Amino acid sequence: MPADTILYNARIATNGVPSFVEAVAITDGKITAIGSDREIFRLRGPLTGLFNANGRTVIPGLNDSHMHPIRAGLSYNMELRWDGVPSLADALRTLKEQAARTPAPQWVRVIGGWTEFQFAERRLPTLDEINAAAPNTPVFVLHLYDSALLNAAALRAVGYTKNTPNPPGGEIQHDKNGNPTGLLIAKPNANILYSTLAKGPKLPPSDQANSTRLFMRELNRFGLTSVIDAGGGFQNYPDDYAVIEELHRSGELTLRFAANLFTQHPRGELADFQNWTKMTKPGAGDDFYRVNGAGEMLVFSAADFEDFLQVRPDVAPVMEAELKAVIRQLAANRWPFRLHATYDETITRVLNVYEEVNREIPFDGLHWFFDHCETISDRNIERVRALGGGIAVQDRMAFQGEYFVDRYGRRQAERTPPIRRMLELGVPVGAGTDATRVSSYNPFVSLYWLVTGNTVGGLNLYPENNRLDRMEALRLYTVGSSWFSSEEGKKGAIAPGQLADLAVLSADYFSIPDEEIKGLESVLTMVGGKVVYASGAFSKHAPPPLPVSPDWSPIKHYGGYQERQDSSVSTADRAARSMIEPEADHKHRWVFGEAGMWSLGCDCFAF
Repeated sequence: MPADTILYNARIATNGVPSFVEAVAITDGKITAIGSDREIFRLRGPLTGLFNANGRTVIPGLNDSHMHPIRAGLSYNMELRWDGVPSLADALRTLKEQAARTPAPQWVRVIGGWTEFQFAERRLPTLDEINAAAPNTPVFVLHLYDSALLNAAALRAVGYTKNTPNPPGGEIQHDKNGNPTGLLIAKPNANILYSTLAKGPKLPPSDQANSTRLFMRELNRFGLTSVIDAGGGFQNYPDDYAVIEELHRSGELTLRFAANLFTQHPRGELADFQNWTKMTKPGAGDDFYRVNGAGEMLVFSAADFEDFLQVRPDVAPVMEAELKAVIRQLAANRWPFRLHATYDETITRVLNVYEEVNREIPFDGLHWFFDHCETISDRNIERVRALGGGIAVQDRMAFQGEYFVDRYGRRQAERTPPIRRMLELGVPVGAGTDATRVSSYNPFVSLYWLVTGNTVGGLNLYPENNRLDRMEALRLYTVGSSWFSSEEGKKGAIAPGQLADLAVLSADYFSIPDEEIKGLESVLTMVGGKVVYASGAFSKHAPPPLPVSPDWSPIKHYGGYQERQDSSVSTADRAARSMIEPEADHKHRWVFGEAGMWSLGCDCFAF
């Protein structure tokens, strides 16, 4: 049968054999053939859509094995993203501009994805600077898992006064007169940060849907075609999944989602999972939206948030008993599960529980895994392998490696996490970001970290024996991540029979200088053979732009991941890339995109 679509004149990394081909044929959303241009053009019919890659590099669609896109999508349009902003001066300028346009009672939110080490000034903003930029509009600036900065208006909005007690696990900093300064400190967990953030206004459902679509499109801009959602605090199932489920029903998803269910009730975790195992099951759904399993929070007593400004926390003595009850429930019902674990000390105790349950209820091929594992030991990697588990790694160290080195030293930082050793011991490994409240969602920052061992601030953490070559890193972000949603053989490679998810890159990932990796984007992203993002030479194939709502949204004015425009880029090309009309009243413009699904109209591309 003739192909629906042919992409040709490309350098296509297949993640298989052969390693590279020139062309790929797509029919009914799947890859039907790969090979040379001559071979694949034999499948051309009168209505086949043709895409000339002009020699560009093509990769399988990227798959983030751990991020929080369902939660992030609901609030994306409210957030002023500092991801990629090159200087604190730029960040404060955008904060001041956004505060002026944000109507009461809304806040200006800067929620993760940045570190002071990315700024030319190499420092955090001060509370005085934030109050000067926004004297009247509430401002909440989240810094990693360790702190948040609130201006005076935000303190009034949340009601924190000199009489407000510190919540468990957190500190409201006070001045010498006993008044709150605006600094919230996580000691030792981030609950004070997230519970305070949750006090702010939410978007109405229609704006949440628009926000989610825009966030999906932003991820498509970076070649992401699949994500494994790790749940998250204040992300309740099923209530907070209504927007993503409606977009799924209406065919408006431009990413494939596999969702883990994250318990929200300390000491009530077992009841949550008992309820959910009756309501749904892993694999329920389809290739665009499906239930993946349990976690990353299984019991609150096992949480060991990685705040390297604080001493490593010991998990509670009740952890073993609480975790055992949950794991028995999940294993008995054949639910895959994942668990947030930063420190080897926590992992040791958790594995003791897993091994005990496994003797009673064999895991036997159940896809369970740890997330993060920055300080896991070789012995515990071997124990993970023996139980058939995996490890999902994220680039959190790229954003806070400097803090780890300050506390534990350069030598200890060389294995944070020991990815090379995981691979040598045969453990499944998938790559991701843990976006959006610590790391940025930009996968090329994560790939840069895997390849170079550098933080975004330029500190080298890893010796060569704990770094990956570019093909290895790409495999972790594609075929490697497919194991973590039990979709091996379905996605992750450009091979016949697999889903037609791919990205055409702005430059050759395999040959550009290391420092340029984190500047890569996709210029054409396809999900199931449909164009979900296009720019530059492919901009005529771009899906229709979406309006941004509400009108004051920071995304409308600055976009998401912010990168200074090259002055040599034409106004027309900037408009094509951003899919909005250029705004003449801004001295500096930022690159961004909006969401939308575009089904190929073959008549437009027929030859």
